[in-house]
Amino acid sequence: MNDLKKLIREVPDYPKPGILFYDLTTLLKNKEGFHTLIDRLCEHYKGHTIDVVAGIEARGFIFAPALAYRLGAGFVPVRKPKKLPGKTASVSYALEYGTDTLEIHEDAVKPGQRVIICDDLLATGGTAAATTKLVEKLGGRIEGAAFAVELTFLGGRSKLNGVDVFSLIQYDK
Repeated sequence: MNDLKKLIREVPDYPKPGILFYDLTTLLKNKEGFHTLIDRLCEHYKGHTIDVVAGIEARGFIFAPALAYRLGAGFVPVRKPKKLPGKTASVSYALEYGTDTLEIHEDAVKPGQRVIICDDLLATGGTAAATTKLVEKLGGRIEGAAFAVELTFLGGRSKLNGVDVFSLIQYDK
């Protein structure tokens, strides 16, 4: 995946000192890079029947609809509180310094539907694990979790026990 990794801009000290931010907008604007990324994500799920791709706010909204379209699945947004107009299910989860909450429409996933969770980046895994809980709360079956980038040194995949975690690009520190 070095061809894709070269298209990602690394921004030191963003959003705060000591953080190295991986800016995927430089990959997204490159038509070959973006197409390759979506194609390679879809290849992983070839032969799987997927009903819904749940995209996590906000950057998951870039990748999840494209993945859903290519897999012949629906797209479901997972959002921060008070962003969805219908009746929602929610889950709160721990962050490094505090808590956060995610919501999904109660009718977004039907019992037994096969769901892929999708986001731009897997870091500590808290948001993806919370999304898994939301989907399962509605009766959905998690078929996998797809990420463009994984920061392997943060161990996020360990919070997704039993889930087929797939990431295209890994950073080991």
